[in-house]
Amino acid sequence: MNRNLWLLTALQGLFLTNNVTFIAINGLVGLSMAPYAWMATLPVMGYVVGGALATPLVARSQMRWGRKVSFQLGLLVSLLACAAAAWAVVVHSFWLLVAATVVAGYYSANGQLYRFAAAELASAAAREKAVSLVLAGGLLGAIAGPNLAAHSRQWLSTPFLAAYLALAALSVLGMLVLWGMRFPAHTTPTSQQGHGRSLWAIARQPTFVVACLGAALGYGVMNLLMAATPLAMQQCGLGFGDAALVLEWHVIGMFAPGFFTGHLIKRWGTLPIMALGVLLNLLCIAVALAGVELHHFLVALTLLGVGWNFLFTGSTTLALASYRPEEKDRAQAAINFAVFAVMSLSSLASGALVITQGWSLLNWSSLPLMLLMAAALWWLQRQQRTSHSS
Repeated sequence: MNRNLWLLTALQGLFLTNNVTFIAINGLVGLSMAPYAWMATLPVMGYVVGGALATPLVARSQMRWGRKVSFQLGLLVSLLACAAAAWAVVVHSFWLLVAATVVAGYYSANGQLYRFAAAELASAAAREKAVSLVLAGGLLGAIAGPNLAAHSRQWLSTPFLAAYLALAALSVLGMLVLWGMRFPAHTTPTSQQGHGRSLWAIARQPTFVVACLGAALGYGVMNLLMAATPLAMQQCGLGFGDAALVLEWHVIGMFAPGFFTGHLIKRWGTLPIMALGVLLNLLCIAVALAGVELHHFLVALTLLGVGWNFLFTGSTTLALASYRPEEKDRAQAAINFAVFAVMSLSSLASGALVITQGWSLLNWSSLPLMLLMAAALWWLQRQQRTSHSS
């Protein structure tokens, strides 16, 4: 870990504080203002839809101006979006809140690239550990996000207004952290230098396909269950403090393993760790279906977090081997677009399913996605064995 990686870890923590706070409060704020109850998670969906729409814009800004300038733009957009969300709460405008979260998606699209930037700030032999340790910075979000949501709820006369204002202040803090960072010198590719292979050529590789699936399905299932958890717990008679506790341990599960996931990947390989992530997701579903007491939510969401970490860190590491340095912007944008597209669907589905069908059906619906991921890992392992034997 060098100075730049420590600062990038802090940025990751601030990014996850924003994400977790949004997840914790947007569904409840949306429920209080939505024309229909099933639309409660539209502000959560807006955040990921905005991320999907912003992915190509972020890729272009990274290609043209480099990591640092693009990341600063993301934080500036976050500041403006959080201010707009705060105003939406004041005037009780549901659609302004949705619009603000869509705009905030630009920040999310930038923040999703922090893990790839980590690989560029470390030596080639330490890339897995760098990615894993920077992702561990999300522990800050695990602690700060739920507590910020819970404690700031009544700071002002309008519920949750203070949370959005606090997130705006954290965006400014992120700008200061980023100001002190140094990234590798950026050069805009020229026609003489070449731009590498086409996206289609990159995407046809089995390694890239499975890396993309792992990131998208891992995030999709995690988001499907996490976004619905505050609403499901409210339906089960559990308080917001309980929901904040569950989300806190969920995000701890997401990022605490970052201190050793890189070591596990170096020792056992990427595919076995991703398979372990799938197994933990399946255990999460089993626990969630076993009951709706506080301990069921707590254990299930913690397992979900750890499973996501293994699957997502493994997918990121796997992706690094599927493209060349000059192809990174288009390859990373494609992966992140897939993540946001799946998350958009899961965000809308989570609210609709938990409100109309209940928590159990929501968990059953995530089972086929994990089974598909398990099949993809088995297929890639067979592909690699065939390639090595030939």
